[in-house]
Amino acid sequence: MFAPKKILVPTDFSEFSDKALADAVDIARQYDSTIYLLHVVGIMRMCASDYCMSADTLEDMRKETIKFARDTMGQQIEKTGKTDGIKIITDVREGVPTYAEILEEQKEKGVDLIVIASHGKTGIIEHLMGSVADRVTRHATCPVYLVRPRK
Repeated sequence: MFAPKKILVPTDFSEFSDKALADAVDIARQYDSTIYLLHVVGIMRMCASDYCMSADTLEDMRKETIKFARDTMGQQIEKTGKTDGIKIITDVREGVPTYAEILEEQKEKGVDLIVIASHGKTGIIEHLMGSVADRVTRHATCPVYLVRPRK
């Protein structure tokens, strides 16, 4: 019988990610699992076009971005309103916010279930952009629970 003990929930702080976290909490409660809530922040560059900032300014921005992400994750956890007794570990990774960072987190933490939201894009937009959730589903080495938006 499948009984996940480590659940990874990638979040972009959207309403869809809120739903994925709520579903993961329900699963975690049933199987006494730990949830790893993950947010990936983009790598900041010192220069953009013809404007450059100092290394100190860049480091301050990086720290503030990570703090904002952690605070927002805390708010997202509170918003679910039903996390008593559920162990939720937050992690902010720096990198390119793509499926590869999610899969790396899965590997590092030994995750046995990923609960991820689909934003529900369809047609040419989804085809051209590709879907992070789709790529995670295709490349993960564990089961993936895909949370689809309600219409």
